[in-house]
Amino acid sequence: MIHQKLNNFIAQVVDNMPSDWVNLTTHRLDIYNESLAKSEFLAKFEALFKNDTVNKNKLENLPTAYDYIRLGHPLSCVLEWILSKLNDLHPDEVISFSSLTMPILAVLRKNLLENKDTAIYFTNSRFNDIDFETLKRVYGYNFSTHLIDNESEIQESDSSTIFISDKEDFKTFNLSSSVDFYVNAYSDLGSVLLVNGVKNKEYTSEIQHVRRRESVAMTPVNSLKALNLFLGRSYTENDTSANDSKKLVQSLIKDITGTKATPLLGSSGLSIQYAIMMGLVDDALQNHKNKTIKFIVPPNCYGGTNDQARRVAALDKNIEVVDLPVDGKNDMVSSIDRILDEVANEDAVPYIIAEIPTNPRVEVPNLEDLKRVLTNERKTNSGESAIDPIFILDQTFCPNYQFLGEGEILSTCRSIAYASGSKFPSGGKCTAGYCVSNDKAKALMHKIEHHLTLCDNEATKQQYDILAEQLPSMNHRILEAYQNTKDFVSFIQKVLPEAKINFVSEQLALQGFTPSVFSLDLPTKGTTLEEQEAYKRALNLKLINLMITEIPDESKFCVSYGQLKGCYWTVPATSTQGTTKEGDKDYIVRASLSPDLDLELHKKVFTDFVNSL
Repeated sequence: MIHQKLNNFIAQVVDNMPSDWVNLTTHRLDIYNESLAKSEFLAKFEALFKNDTVNKNKLENLPTAYDYIRLGHPLSCVLEWILSKLNDLHPDEVISFSSLTMPILAVLRKNLLENKDTAIYFTNSRFNDIDFETLKRVYGYNFSTHLIDNESEIQESDSSTIFISDKEDFKTFNLSSSVDFYVNAYSDLGSVLLVNGVKNKEYTSEIQHVRRRESVAMTPVNSLKALNLFLGRSYTENDTSANDSKKLVQSLIKDITGTKATPLLGSSGLSIQYAIMMGLVDDALQNHKNKTIKFIVPPNCYGGTNDQARRVAALDKNIEVVDLPVDGKNDMVSSIDRILDEVANEDAVPYIIAEIPTNPRVEVPNLEDLKRVLTNERKTNSGESAIDPIFILDQTFCPNYQFLGEGEILSTCRSIAYASGSKFPSGGKCTAGYCVSNDKAKALMHKIEHHLTLCDNEATKQQYDILAEQLPSMNHRILEAYQNTKDFVSFIQKVLPEAKINFVSEQLALQGFTPSVFSLDLPTKGTTLEEQEAYKRALNLKLINLMITEIPDESKFCVSYGQLKGCYWTVPATSTQGTTKEGDKDYIVRASLSPDLDLELHKKVFTDFVNSL
């Protein structure tokens, strides 16, 4: 009876779901409570199920499940909810991935930190193709693998047990007490991990965090396919060959970036960043044995980058994170120069991760000076030549700038650049990220590719298709969005001259830096620093709430950038810098404009805001 009711309900959900559930990569923060991510959405979703009432309007009014689709989304939550119902689990104990191997790596990571052994079992010999040796050698994971004929061969033990299954079924699993974690793989869709048993509940948040930082949830379109399979419905693929789209996208990226080496594409910006980091760790272990690896990272950069770097370092005593001050009173070039001298003195391996322009203060260092400090020959404390740095550039805010091409500013030192595809490359239609290298670093790309493949984090067929459609217009959209932003910034400077605006100068724009994002430090009041800060934070929200209330079709409370339409507002300290140390957070307003919006209406509403002060 419950199964029939569930089938009927899900059929209505699939037939009435909002199109945004499939098409958006970011969701509105004004209907999102981070402390109740997924649970608030599912509580109200469950109420619809119990009352047997579902329509498009009710589904549209459900609270946002996650603020960013990479972490999870309505359809992944619905899929996980169904499997939890059918297998008598809590929805938190069912976690979907776009990757097959990342749920395995998530359990292995937790067990490494807990100093616990893991036994991995599978009945299909194709899982022998996973590069288990690299997982031990580079990631440091401890486990044994067992090819068995039947799941009943698994015996209960003190080790954690993982069973990898590949039955093409989205219904009931025979959960055995001898298996702690079920990973079920689905052809071309991804995987689902089931956490089995009370003793393993503490793993759920750790596994979810791996999905949040090093991988992505099963994508919306693949989650929808899974729901249709659950309902016994067929789904049709478009005719585009994934291989054709991949080749086209790689060619487009080479043209845009001015590079020659074959680009690599991951399921998200952080997926490709993880492949870069682990590929470089692998290279250092091979070529610089027993030397400390230093990831040099701005403390106020994108929170995902900061968090991921520290998560990588947490697993190996020979990996350290070094803070790189870049904003405000700190200059990126002088900070890099000083730190590289220190790293050289220690005879360590320097890997620098930096954003240009910086986020959220949109600053660009003196590039000639940057080139000089990156190519300076340094000596160790024993007088030997120091290891030259690798510069890892996050150019999400300016993906059109050719940093790495022949004769360009970063062509003379080993450099890798990457960008989040959820921004301008796809116009907000998918999360896939990509990386390129200059000629000096191209030998590293095969290491990065190996770890991208090992983690099964390559971009999906649909992501390649979307990028093939959107990349040809990217540079034109970037220029149009920049013109809108420049116009809006000039207007704000006139009507609210007391505000401090962080935006690129005319001179930098002429050099090719044309981001469509700016940050706004609003004027404040108060007799103490605490009063002034409290007033400013309240004023930030007042401005954002006015914009999204008065212009609901275009202005959104989102962390997005590079969308095809509208204007997006956020406070970095509470969004993109979510895991950044409190003292390094920026409680200012960040706005990003698209090529297509009603700019005059935004000016009018901003004038209303100024008049209310």
